[in-house]
Amino acid sequence: MKIKIKEMFSKICLDVFEKSVLKYHVKDSVNQAISNPFEKDKIEHLLYHKNWIDTVQWHLEDLIRDPEIDPATALKLKRTIDSSNQKRTDLVEYIDSFFLDTYKSISPKKEATLNSETPAWAIDRLSILSLKIFHMNEEANRSGANQKHQKECAKKLNVLKEQNVDLCTSIDELISDIESGNKYMKTYKQMKMYNDEDLNPVLYNLKK
Repeated sequence: MKIKIKEMFSKICLDVFEKSVLKYHVKDSVNQAISNPFEKDKIEHLLYHKNWIDTVQWHLEDLIRDPEIDPATALKLKRTIDSSNQKRTDLVEYIDSFFLDTYKSISPKKEATLNSETPAWAIDRLSILSLKIFHMNEEANRSGANQKHQKECAKKLNVLKEQNVDLCTSIDELISDIESGNKYMKTYKQMKMYNDEDLNPVLYNLKK
């Protein structure tokens, strides 16, 4: 039995990511609340949420690199980024659960191989890449930037766009291989040790 997602999944991702990135930059504030336009039972809802987390974290990383940042503010930002990373990982696992459920009736062929990266972790990279393209495009066209800067950024932008095409192709081929039984998925619970008070020695030593 073969179950086809109606259109190239990478296109669905890119369309959703674009909506998320553009919506964030209307206010361009890390403190704004997310307003997800997609229904909760749709995969687009998870994709939008995933990219929104990535977009906010992108700007948190900018803020924490301010050389004149107050130490107390930097510590608060670092803990916010740690929490964001955990949420990001959780969303990736939820997206992989969508694929596992979608293709649960597919029986892998005897010669099927395991891919080292699940669809959702590849989609995670596509989400980050969409942010790189957005911001590199801004730099390539930033008013006030000198011509040399704009040209260098334009070259980098072309490389990122090429990478985007290749990654989209890889994602769609992987999903097609899973649909056809040529590859199979295997997921692992990601162990974020630094947030776990039973695994981080600094945290568990505080209990003594």
